[in-house]
Amino acid sequence: MSDSPLTFNDFGLAEPIVRAVTELGYREPTPIQEQAIPVVMSGKDVMGAAQTGTGKTAGFALPIIHRLLPLASSSTSPARHPVRALMLAPTRELADQIYQNVKEYARHTPLRTAVVFGGVDMKPQTMALRQGCEILIATPGRLLDHVEQKSTNLSQVQILVLDEADRMLDMGFLPDIQRIINMLGKDRQSLMFSATFSNEIRKLAESFLDSPLLIEVARRNALAENITQTVYRVASPEHKRAAVAKLVRDHSFAQVIVFSNTKIGAGRLARQLEVDGLNAAAIHGDKSQQERLKTLEDFKQGLITVLVATDVAARGLDIAELPAVINYDLPYSPEDYVHRIGRTGRAGASGMALSLITGSNDDRLLADIEKLTKRKFAVEDMAVEATLPGHRREARAPRDDERPERVERYRDRDDSRPSRARSSSPMPARPAEDPFFSRPYEPSTEALAEQVESGQSKTAQPAVRRSTRPVPALLGGFKRT
Repeated sequence: MSDSPLTFNDFGLAEPIVRAVTELGYREPTPIQEQAIPVVMSGKDVMGAAQTGTGKTAGFALPIIHRLLPLASSSTSPARHPVRALMLAPTRELADQIYQNVKEYARHTPLRTAVVFGGVDMKPQTMALRQGCEILIATPGRLLDHVEQKSTNLSQVQILVLDEADRMLDMGFLPDIQRIINMLGKDRQSLMFSATFSNEIRKLAESFLDSPLLIEVARRNALAENITQTVYRVASPEHKRAAVAKLVRDHSFAQVIVFSNTKIGAGRLARQLEVDGLNAAAIHGDKSQQERLKTLEDFKQGLITVLVATDVAARGLDIAELPAVINYDLPYSPEDYVHRIGRTGRAGASGMALSLITGSNDDRLLADIEKLTKRKFAVEDMAVEATLPGHRREARAPRDDERPERVERYRDRDDSRPSRARSSSPMPARPAEDPFFSRPYEPSTEALAEQVESGQSKTAQPAVRRSTRPVPALLGGFKRT
């Protein structure tokens, strides 16, 4: 028996796929790829659990492309390119990243790939869908918009993928997922991949997977061993900003992602770090999709040193050789800690995860993370000044995004429902959930407008007619006689 390492040629993948993988610089499969690719190629349902940054996307995308190749067509007719594989993701950024990867893997095949997500104009997406695509990557809300508009048909889907399945199947998000699943044929292959699987989510997944094979390449909810994790205690929340600046400077980080629990907190921290002389920018759900994509691209290109982000960047975001992440706020859900620190130490590289805590609330959140990960963290004291030398507070009126205090209570969740913090210990008062992200599916205003224009809408409301009855004299509506 040969002791030589396994290569992508050993899986029996089609030559165009192996050629694309080789051109991308992949040589040896990761553990999750090594175990998942043969099983997915065989057509079995899969629940795959692996640490973030271990190559889950290639683990399901490569065998899916291989399975669809016999059905590929070079015809220009959209009818010859129906949706055969549907990949659902919880966030826009993750959906776009999966799309970029799948498009690269399928570059030497006739298979067409498309992506749809919210926050951008629907019309280019509609055009792409009507041209036909075998592989469709989508966030659930925008996909349902397109289904309502009849720009896509899911009746021929043979393979369903739920990426970051723990979030996708959270109870608050299940109705949209169930609605999509009901549109698919029963004779299909279903795959679920995530870094974290709670017992509740596993039971729920088994309710619509057919005898799934569980693939775990590491202990469930385990943390990557190549990430050095340190927790620092500072005197008060007012010292946290100075602590972030000190950590960035002391470690000479070329780039770092700093996680905040709120949108207002992320924006404020980015502005303060810029005053402190650091090149910083914020990304959160209140930014337009164009702003978010531009900020991410600038960060990937090294034009931004400190990216202050809410949990929209906690899952699936792939930044090559990112040296560190900093938890300015510990996440309310311990599973999110696993995903946050998974932005560093990817593909076997080393990384650092640094967290700041201040009081008893943070101690409880840290205890929940320790319970989930079965790991005890040493806590170091950090002495910093509440205000860095040279920092001047600006005397100005509050910015528009700082005025409504109620906005800061909202957790930032994009195209997904907030996951419940599963904990037996007392939790601090959690921010109220943004109803935009927790309500059941409703067609977007943009989708309704396009339906009205095309004459497809059955629910469009007639124009409101103003009453012609006179207004009472008390309101000045009658002429005096």
